[in-house]
Amino acid sequence: MSKEKSSDHGTGHIIQSLIVNVLIASSKGFAAFMTGSGSMLAETIHSFADCANQGLLLMGVKQAQRPADQKHPLGYGRSVYFWSFMVAMLLFSIGGMFSIYEGVHKFNNPEPVENIAWGVGILLFSLALEGYATYSNVVELNQRRGTTGFVKYIRSTKDSDLIVIFGENSAAVFGLILAITALLTSYYTGDGRYDALGSLAIGFVLIAVAIFLSVEVKSLLIGESADDEINNLVENETQQSPEILELINCITIQQGPGEVLMCIKIKCKPDLSALQISKMINKLESNIRSKAPEVKWIYIEPDLQEWK
Repeated sequence: MSKEKSSDHGTGHIIQSLIVNVLIASSKGFAAFMTGSGSMLAETIHSFADCANQGLLLMGVKQAQRPADQKHPLGYGRSVYFWSFMVAMLLFSIGGMFSIYEGVHKFNNPEPVENIAWGVGILLFSLALEGYATYSNVVELNQRRGTTGFVKYIRSTKDSDLIVIFGENSAAVFGLILAITALLTSYYTGDGRYDALGSLAIGFVLIAVAIFLSVEVKSLLIGESADDEINNLVENETQQSPEILELINCITIQQGPGEVLMCIKIKCKPDLSALQISKMINKLESNIRSKAPEVKWIYIEPDLQEWK
């Protein structure tokens, strides 16, 4: 199994990004006040939105860790998917749309950029912090993906919280580069419209990231199957069992990071007693859980004929 299966789905990466963004948002806000830059203001709103987003992700992860109860017998694992989707929506609206609005406003009413040293200095400071946070995300992703390709892992992983944080931080790094470029160009040309174009570009980047995240998380929120390697594991285990003639069907649903629901229908030998079938099912469950501990619920239905 991949390293993702044994990873600790904690909140360390979220808390780290939250602390970084609080520092960055405060410094950007001061720089926006000092320079009057529209792209700097867009970056400030973006960072404050990231702070709120990470707060929502923390709440989602904590809710997902609640134990199952009578009302939610399969637990609360999908809570993190819901809040991850909300984060994508906030990134689209508060981050992306506001940046575009600010860019259009500044383009129609351009203003000169002032005190550029404050702006560039704080943007470089923010870029260093965001770059470190993004690098930490990449390290965490590499640990969890095992031998899976990086891009493939991002598209297929069930750890929505980590992907959202990585998407936010990557967008922030790209946005900071755009903001620095727009600020310097506007200052040295004396044309405030370049600063407005920087704000527009930041807005489009945030919207693109938000759309990507929402599409990925939506699939998990609706109910996505577990990784293919879990299905392959079930096929191998049923083929090795002498009492099982055929694996008729196997359905898996990802209930949250590291939580899988599995339903199996198998074709058994016709001469098996109820006791033999019971022992065979228990052994099959034990083998699957030992090799895929993320499978928390297993329901196995034996049959003597093909499933229609």
